[in-house]
Amino acid sequence: MPKISLKGKNLPTSPIRKLSKYATDAKAKGIDVIHLNIGQPDIDTPAKALQAIQSFDKNVLAYGPSEGSLAYRQKMCSYFAKHNIEVQPDDILVTTGASEAIIMTLDCITNEGDELIIPEPFYANYDTFAAACGVKVVPVSSTIDSNFSLPPIDVIEGKINAKTRAIFICNPNNPTGHVYSKKELNDLATLVKKHDLFLIVDEVYREFIYDGAVHHSVLTISGLEEHAILVDSMSKRYSMCGARIGCLVSKNKEVMDAGLKFAQSRLSPPTLGLHASEAAMDEPLSYLNEVTKTYLERRNTLVGLLQQIPGITVSVPLGAFYCLVQLPIDDTDVFAKWLLTSFNHNGKTVMVAPASGFYGDRSLGKSLIRIAFVLNIERLKESVIILEKALVAYPHTLTLKAHS
Repeated sequence: MPKISLKGKNLPTSPIRKLSKYATDAKAKGIDVIHLNIGQPDIDTPAKALQAIQSFDKNVLAYGPSEGSLAYRQKMCSYFAKHNIEVQPDDILVTTGASEAIIMTLDCITNEGDELIIPEPFYANYDTFAAACGVKVVPVSSTIDSNFSLPPIDVIEGKINAKTRAIFICNPNNPTGHVYSKKELNDLATLVKKHDLFLIVDEVYREFIYDGAVHHSVLTISGLEEHAILVDSMSKRYSMCGARIGCLVSKNKEVMDAGLKFAQSRLSPPTLGLHASEAAMDEPLSYLNEVTKTYLERRNTLVGLLQQIPGITVSVPLGAFYCLVQLPIDDTDVFAKWLLTSFNHNGKTVMVAPASGFYGDRSLGKSLIRIAFVLNIERLKESVIILEKALVAYPHTLTLKAHS
Protein backbone atom coordinates (compact mmCIF):
# COMPACT_ATOMS: atom_id res chain seq x y z
CA MET A 1 0.00 0.00 0.00
CA PRO A 2 1.45 3.43 -0.93
CA LYS A 3 2.44 5.60 2.03
CA ILE A 4 1.49 9.20 2.63
CA SER A 5 4.10 11.83 3.41
CA LEU A 6 5.58 12.33 6.86
CA LYS A 7 4.35 15.91 6.56
CA GLY A 8 0.78 14.72 6.12
CA LYS A 9 1.10 12.15 8.86
CA ASN A 10 2.62 14.54 11.39
CA LEU A 11 0.51 17.62 10.66
CA PRO A 12 -1.18 18.81 13.90
CA THR A 13 -4.87 18.05 14.34
CA SER A 14 -7.09 21.09 14.85
CA PRO A 15 -7.94 21.41 18.57
CA ILE A 16 -10.95 23.48 17.53
CA ARG A 17 -12.46 20.97 15.11
CA LYS A 18 -11.18 17.62 16.38
CA LEU A 19 -14.22 17.14 18.62
CA SER A 20 -16.70 17.76 15.79
CA LYS A 21 -17.59 14.07 15.46
CA TYR A 22 -18.71 13.94 19.09
CA ALA A 23 -20.78 17.09 18.64
CA THR A 24 -22.46 15.56 15.59
CA ASP A 25 -23.22 12.38 17.53
CA ALA A 26 -24.68 14.38 20.43
CA LYS A 27 -26.93 16.34 18.08
CA ALA A 28 -28.11 13.08 16.51
CA LYS A 29 -29.30 12.06 19.99
CA GLY A 30 -31.35 15.23 20.24
CA ILE A 31 -28.95 17.17 22.46
CA ASP A 32 -28.65 20.91 21.86
CA VAL A 33 -24.92 21.61 21.50
CA ILE A 34 -23.98 25.23 22.17
CA HIS A 35 -20.83 26.03 20.18
CA LEU A 36 -18.36 28.05 22.22
CA ASN A 37 -15.44 26.39 20.44
CA ILE A 38 -15.12 28.32 17.22
CA GLY A 39 -14.94 31.97 16.19
CA GLN A 40 -17.97 31.88 13.91
CA PRO A 41 -19.93 35.07 14.64
CA ASP A 42 -23.73 35.01 14.64
CA ILE A 43 -23.74 38.69 13.63
CA ASP A 44 -25.57 39.35 10.37
CA THR A 45 -23.35 39.79 7.33
CA PRO A 46 -23.73 43.34 5.93
CA ALA A 47 -26.83 43.68 3.79
CA LYS A 48 -24.80 45.28 0.99
CA ALA A 49 -22.61 42.17 0.75
CA LEU A 50 -25.58 39.80 0.57
CA GLN A 51 -27.31 42.03 -1.99
CA ALA A 52 -24.16 42.02 -4.13
CA ILE A 53 -24.24 38.21 -4.20
CA GLN A 54 -27.95 38.06 -4.97
CA SER A 55 -27.67 40.61 -7.79
CA PHE A 56 -24.51 39.19 -9.35
CA ASP A 57 -25.32 39.42 -13.04
CA LYS A 58 -22.28 38.06 -14.87
CA ASN A 59 -22.83 35.21 -17.30
CA VAL A 60 -19.51 33.62 -16.33
CA LEU A 61 -17.98 33.32 -12.84
CA ALA A 62 -14.51 34.02 -14.16
CA TYR A 63 -10.99 34.23 -12.78
CA GLY A 64 -9.94 37.59 -11.47
CA PRO A 65 -6.45 39.11 -11.18
CA SER A 66 -4.10 36.99 -9.04
CA GLU A 67 -3.40 39.94 -6.75
CA GLY A 68 -7.11 40.81 -6.42
CA SER A 69 -9.01 43.52 -8.28
CA LEU A 70 -7.60 47.02 -8.30
CA ALA A 71 -10.97 48.40 -7.17
CA TYR A 72 -10.92 46.23 -4.05
CA ARG A 73 -7.30 47.03 -3.22
CA GLN A 74 -8.02 50.75 -3.59
CA LYS A 75 -10.90 50.38 -1.15
CA MET A 76 -8.58 48.57 1.24
CA CYS A 77 -6.12 51.47 0.99
CA SER A 78 -8.94 53.87 1.98
CA TYR A 79 -9.94 51.57 4.83
CA PHE A 80 -6.37 51.32 6.13
CA ALA A 81 -5.95 55.12 5.89
CA LYS A 82 -8.75 55.48 8.45
CA HIS A 83 -6.49 53.52 10.81
CA ASN A 84 -3.44 55.70 10.04
CA ILE A 85 -1.96 52.96 7.84
CA GLU A 86 -0.62 54.46 4.62
CA VAL A 87 -0.30 51.86 1.84
CA GLN A 88 -0.67 51.69 -1.93
CA PRO A 89 -2.58 49.04 -3.95
CA ASP A 90 0.74 47.38 -4.90
CA ASP A 91 1.41 46.83 -1.18
CA ILE A 92 -1.69 44.61 -0.96
CA LEU A 93 -2.07 41.04 -2.17
CA VAL A 94 -5.60 39.63 -1.86
CA THR A 95 -5.69 36.06 -0.56
CA THR A 96 -8.13 33.26 0.13
CA GLY A 97 -8.68 34.28 3.73
CA ALA A 98 -6.02 35.20 6.29
CA SER A 99 -4.98 31.53 6.27
CA GLU A 100 -3.59 31.75 2.74
CA ALA A 101 -1.95 35.09 3.56
CA ILE A 102 -0.02 33.43 6.40
CA ILE A 103 0.96 30.40 4.31
CA MET A 104 2.10 32.66 1.47
CA THR A 105 4.09 34.78 3.91
CA LEU A 106 5.89 31.72 5.28
CA ASP A 107 6.51 30.43 1.77
CA CYS A 108 8.03 33.80 0.86
CA ILE A 109 10.34 34.27 3.83
CA THR A 110 11.34 30.80 5.07
CA ASN A 111 13.19 27.73 3.92
CA GLU A 112 12.81 24.16 5.15
CA GLY A 113 14.07 23.93 8.72
CA ASP A 114 13.81 27.65 9.51
CA GLU A 115 12.24 28.84 12.76
CA LEU A 116 9.37 31.14 13.69
CA ILE A 117 9.06 32.63 17.20
CA ILE A 118 5.48 32.96 18.47
CA PRO A 119 4.28 33.96 21.95
CA GLU A 120 2.05 31.21 23.29
CA PRO A 121 -0.79 30.48 23.60
CA PHE A 122 -1.34 31.15 19.88
CA TYR A 123 -4.00 30.38 17.27
CA ALA A 124 -3.62 26.65 16.72
CA ASN A 125 -3.54 26.81 12.92
CA TYR A 126 -0.30 28.82 13.05
CA ASP A 127 1.36 25.56 14.08
CA THR A 128 -0.31 23.76 11.18
CA PHE A 129 0.66 26.42 8.63
CA ALA A 130 4.27 26.34 9.84
CA ALA A 131 4.43 22.54 9.74
CA ALA A 132 3.01 22.52 6.20
CA CYS A 133 5.81 24.90 5.17
CA GLY A 134 8.50 22.85 6.92
CA VAL A 135 9.04 25.54 9.55
CA LYS A 136 9.57 24.96 13.27
CA VAL A 137 7.51 27.03 15.72
CA VAL A 138 9.54 28.21 18.71
CA PRO A 139 7.04 29.21 21.43
CA VAL A 140 7.63 31.77 24.18
CA SER A 141 5.14 31.42 27.03
CA SER A 142 2.89 34.13 28.39
CA THR A 143 0.73 33.52 31.44
CA ILE A 144 -2.81 34.10 32.66
CA ASP A 145 -1.34 35.87 35.71
CA SER A 146 -0.22 38.75 33.46
CA ASN A 147 -3.39 38.50 31.33
CA PHE A 148 -1.15 37.08 28.59
CA SER A 149 0.89 40.20 27.94
CA LEU A 150 4.05 39.93 25.82
CA PRO A 151 6.74 37.76 27.46
CA PRO A 152 9.91 39.64 28.52
CA ILE A 153 11.79 40.84 25.45
CA ASP A 154 15.07 39.33 26.68
CA VAL A 155 13.38 35.92 26.89
CA ILE A 156 12.21 36.31 23.29
CA GLU A 157 15.67 37.43 22.19
CA GLY A 158 17.14 34.35 23.87
CA LYS A 159 15.19 32.19 21.40
CA ILE A 160 16.74 33.84 18.33
CA ASN A 161 19.38 31.88 16.42
CA ALA A 162 20.73 31.54 12.87
CA LYS A 163 17.55 29.71 11.75
CA THR A 164 15.11 32.35 13.04
CA ARG A 165 13.33 34.16 10.23
CA ALA A 166 10.49 36.01 11.97
CA ILE A 167 8.55 36.82 15.10
CA PHE A 168 4.80 36.32 14.69
CA ILE A 169 2.01 37.76 16.83
CA CYS A 170 -1.76 38.19 16.60
CA ASN A 171 -3.01 41.63 17.67
CA PRO A 172 -5.62 41.60 19.19
CA ASN A 173 -4.71 38.08 20.15
CA ASN A 174 -6.53 34.87 19.46
CA PRO A 175 -6.96 33.03 21.87
CA THR A 176 -6.09 35.41 24.73
CA GLY A 177 -7.72 38.72 23.76
CA HIS A 178 -4.52 40.59 24.63
CA VAL A 179 -4.02 43.91 22.83
CA TYR A 180 -0.33 44.67 22.45
CA SER A 181 0.72 48.07 23.78
CA LYS A 182 2.75 50.56 21.77
CA LYS A 183 5.75 49.76 23.97
CA GLU A 184 5.41 46.02 23.37
CA LEU A 185 5.28 46.59 19.60
CA ASN A 186 8.20 49.02 19.68
CA ASP A 187 10.25 46.52 21.68
CA LEU A 188 9.53 43.87 19.05
CA ALA A 189 10.36 46.34 16.28
CA THR A 190 13.73 47.10 17.85
CA LEU A 191 14.41 43.38 18.21
CA VAL A 192 13.62 42.44 14.59
CA LYS A 193 15.69 45.31 13.25
CA LYS A 194 18.60 44.35 15.49
CA HIS A 195 18.56 40.74 14.23
CA ASP A 196 17.32 41.50 10.68
CA LEU A 197 14.10 39.49 11.03
CA PHE A 198 10.52 39.91 9.85
CA LEU A 199 7.70 40.89 12.19
CA ILE A 200 4.44 39.27 11.06
CA VAL A 201 1.26 40.56 12.69
CA ASP A 202 -2.20 39.06 12.22
CA GLU A 203 -4.57 42.03 12.73
CA VAL A 204 -7.89 40.48 11.72
CA TYR A 205 -9.60 41.56 14.98
CA ARG A 206 -8.45 45.19 14.69
CA GLU A 207 -11.91 46.72 15.26
CA PHE A 208 -12.82 44.77 18.38
CA ILE A 209 -11.13 46.74 21.18
CA TYR A 210 -12.50 47.32 24.70
CA ASP A 211 -11.98 49.28 27.92
CA GLY A 212 -10.11 52.16 26.33
CA ALA A 213 -7.35 49.99 24.88
CA VAL A 214 -5.78 51.25 21.65
CA HIS A 215 -4.80 49.13 18.67
CA HIS A 216 -1.44 50.00 17.10
CA SER A 217 -0.78 48.49 13.69
CA VAL A 218 2.63 47.12 12.81
CA LEU A 219 2.53 49.24 9.65
CA THR A 220 2.42 52.46 11.66
CA ILE A 221 5.87 51.84 13.20
CA SER A 222 8.43 54.10 11.55
CA GLY A 223 11.55 52.46 10.16
CA LEU A 224 10.00 48.98 9.98
CA GLU A 225 8.98 49.10 6.33
CA GLU A 226 11.29 46.28 5.20
CA HIS A 227 10.53 44.08 8.21
CA ALA A 228 6.76 44.38 8.71
CA ILE A 229 4.17 42.03 7.21
CA LEU A 230 0.50 42.55 8.05
CA VAL A 231 -2.18 39.86 7.70
CA ASP A 232 -5.81 40.95 7.40
CA SER A 233 -9.21 39.41 6.66
CA MET A 234 -12.86 40.23 6.05
CA SER A 235 -14.04 37.11 7.91
CA LYS A 236 -14.47 38.46 11.43
CA ARG A 237 -14.80 42.17 10.68
CA TYR A 238 -17.89 41.74 8.51
CA SER A 239 -19.05 38.30 9.67
CA MET A 240 -18.08 36.86 6.28
CA CYS A 241 -16.04 33.79 7.23
CA GLY A 242 -17.30 31.86 4.23
CA ALA A 243 -16.32 34.54 1.71
CA ARG A 244 -12.64 33.56 2.23
CA ILE A 245 -11.15 36.96 1.50
CA GLY A 246 -8.04 38.18 3.27
CA CYS A 247 -4.85 39.96 2.33
CA LEU A 248 -1.11 40.12 2.82
CA VAL A 249 0.17 43.68 3.19
CA SER A 250 3.80 44.81 3.17
CA LYS A 251 5.99 47.61 1.84
CA ASN A 252 8.81 45.12 1.32
CA LYS A 253 8.87 44.80 -2.48
CA GLU A 254 10.77 41.49 -2.48
CA VAL A 255 8.11 39.93 -0.24
CA MET A 256 5.31 41.25 -2.45
CA ASP A 257 6.99 40.12 -5.69
CA ALA A 258 7.50 36.61 -4.27
CA GLY A 259 3.96 36.57 -2.90
CA LEU A 260 2.56 37.40 -6.32
CA LYS A 261 4.29 34.32 -7.77
CA PHE A 262 2.55 32.11 -5.24
CA ALA A 263 -0.72 33.94 -5.90
CA GLN A 264 -0.38 33.35 -9.63
CA SER A 265 0.20 29.64 -9.03
CA ARG A 266 -3.27 29.37 -7.44
CA LEU A 267 -4.70 31.67 -10.14
CA SER A 268 -7.01 34.04 -8.23
CA PRO A 269 -8.88 34.67 -4.99
CA PRO A 270 -12.60 33.69 -4.97
CA THR A 271 -14.37 35.97 -7.45
CA LEU A 272 -17.77 35.96 -5.75
CA GLY A 273 -16.29 36.36 -2.27
CA LEU A 274 -14.25 39.33 -3.47
CA HIS A 275 -17.35 40.86 -5.10
CA ALA A 276 -19.27 40.58 -1.84
CA SER A 277 -16.34 41.90 0.20
CA GLU A 278 -15.99 44.96 -1.96
CA ALA A 279 -19.67 45.71 -1.37
CA ALA A 280 -19.33 45.14 2.38
CA MET A 281 -16.79 47.94 2.57
CA ASP A 282 -19.52 50.39 1.56
CA GLU A 283 -21.29 49.77 4.87
CA PRO A 284 -21.27 52.84 7.12
CA LEU A 285 -18.94 52.92 10.12
CA SER A 286 -22.00 52.49 12.34
CA TYR A 287 -22.09 48.78 11.35
CA LEU A 288 -18.67 48.08 12.89
CA ASN A 289 -19.40 50.31 15.88
CA GLU A 290 -22.54 48.33 16.66
CA VAL A 291 -20.74 45.01 16.23
CA THR A 292 -18.00 46.10 18.64
CA LYS A 293 -20.62 47.27 21.14
CA THR A 294 -22.35 43.90 20.88
CA TYR A 295 -19.14 41.98 21.57
CA LEU A 296 -18.35 44.21 24.54
CA GLU A 297 -21.75 43.44 26.06
CA ARG A 298 -21.20 39.75 25.47
CA ARG A 299 -17.73 39.86 26.97
CA ASN A 300 -18.95 41.64 30.08
CA THR A 301 -21.78 39.16 30.53
CA LEU A 302 -19.64 36.07 29.98
CA VAL A 303 -16.64 37.14 32.06
CA GLY A 304 -18.85 38.47 34.86
CA LEU A 305 -20.74 35.19 35.17
CA LEU A 306 -17.65 33.01 34.90
CA GLN A 307 -15.93 35.00 37.64
CA GLN A 308 -18.74 33.99 40.00
CA ILE A 309 -17.93 30.29 39.67
CA PRO A 310 -15.57 29.21 42.47
CA GLY A 311 -12.42 27.41 41.46
CA ILE A 312 -11.89 28.98 38.03
CA THR A 313 -9.78 31.88 36.71
CA VAL A 314 -10.78 33.94 33.69
CA SER A 315 -8.64 36.15 31.49
CA VAL A 316 -10.23 39.51 30.71
CA PRO A 317 -9.76 40.16 26.98
CA LEU A 318 -9.17 43.72 25.81
CA GLY A 319 -9.81 42.75 22.21
CA ALA A 320 -11.08 40.07 19.78
CA PHE A 321 -13.90 37.81 21.03
CA TYR A 322 -12.24 35.03 22.99
CA CYS A 323 -11.28 34.44 26.59
CA LEU A 324 -9.21 31.73 28.22
CA VAL A 325 -10.64 30.03 31.29
CA GLN A 326 -8.59 28.03 33.76
CA LEU A 327 -10.65 25.19 35.20
CA PRO A 328 -10.04 22.91 38.20
CA ILE A 329 -9.43 20.12 35.69
CA ASP A 330 -6.25 18.16 34.98
CA ASP A 331 -7.01 17.54 31.31
CA THR A 332 -9.49 19.73 29.47
CA ASP A 333 -9.14 17.61 26.31
CA VAL A 334 -10.80 14.77 28.22
CA PHE A 335 -13.31 17.13 29.83
CA ALA A 336 -14.32 18.68 26.49
CA LYS A 337 -14.98 15.24 25.04
CA TRP A 338 -16.92 14.20 28.16
CA LEU A 339 -19.16 17.26 27.79
CA LEU A 340 -20.23 15.99 24.36
CA THR A 341 -20.40 12.26 25.05
CA SER A 342 -21.52 11.91 28.67
CA PHE A 343 -23.18 15.07 29.94
CA ASN A 344 -26.14 17.28 29.31
CA HIS A 345 -28.22 19.65 31.41
CA ASN A 346 -31.88 19.79 30.44
CA GLY A 347 -30.98 18.36 27.05
CA LYS A 348 -28.17 20.84 26.40
CA THR A 349 -24.39 20.80 26.54
CA VAL A 350 -21.50 23.03 25.46
CA MET A 351 -18.66 22.51 23.04
CA VAL A 352 -15.44 24.24 24.09
CA ALA A 353 -11.92 24.37 22.65
CA PRO A 354 -9.32 22.70 24.91
CA ALA A 355 -6.38 25.09 25.14
CA SER A 356 -3.58 22.52 24.91
CA GLY A 357 -3.71 22.86 21.12
CA PHE A 358 -2.87 26.56 21.42
CA TYR A 359 0.51 25.75 22.97
CA GLY A 360 3.75 24.43 21.54
CA ASP A 361 4.17 22.55 24.81
CA ARG A 362 0.78 20.83 25.02
CA SER A 363 1.10 20.26 28.79
CA LEU A 364 0.92 24.01 29.48
CA GLY A 365 -2.70 24.35 28.39
CA LYS A 366 -4.12 21.23 30.01
CA SER A 367 -6.21 23.14 32.57
CA LEU A 368 -7.44 25.80 30.14
CA ILE A 369 -10.28 26.14 27.64
CA ARG A 370 -10.96 28.86 25.09
CA ILE A 371 -14.47 30.27 24.87
CA ALA A 372 -15.60 32.35 21.88
CA PHE A 373 -18.27 34.88 22.88
CA VAL A 374 -19.79 34.98 19.41
CA LEU A 375 -23.29 33.95 20.51
CA ASN A 376 -26.11 36.08 21.86
CA ILE A 377 -26.27 36.91 25.56
CA GLU A 378 -29.03 34.41 26.39
CA ARG A 379 -27.01 31.56 24.87
CA LEU A 380 -23.93 32.70 26.79
CA LYS A 381 -25.90 32.75 30.05
CA GLU A 382 -27.18 29.23 29.31
CA SER A 383 -23.64 28.13 28.57
CA VAL A 384 -22.25 29.32 31.90
CA ILE A 385 -24.99 27.48 33.80
CA ILE A 386 -24.27 24.30 31.84
CA LEU A 387 -20.51 24.65 32.40
CA GLU A 388 -20.95 25.10 36.15
CA LYS A 389 -23.30 22.11 36.38
CA ALA A 390 -20.80 20.07 34.38
CA LEU A 391 -17.92 20.96 36.68
CA VAL A 392 -19.94 19.79 39.67
CA ALA A 393 -20.91 16.53 37.91
CA TYR A 394 -17.53 15.77 36.35
CA PRO A 395 -15.83 12.91 38.26
CA HIS A 396 -12.35 14.43 37.91
CA THR A 397 -12.99 18.02 38.99
CA LEU A 398 -10.30 18.90 41.52
CA THR A 399 -12.03 21.32 43.90
CA LEU A 400 -15.35 23.01 43.33
CA LYS A 401 -18.37 23.93 45.36
CA ALA A 402 -21.66 24.41 43.61
CA HIS A 403 -22.61 28.07 43.25
CA SER A 404 -26.10 28.71 44.53
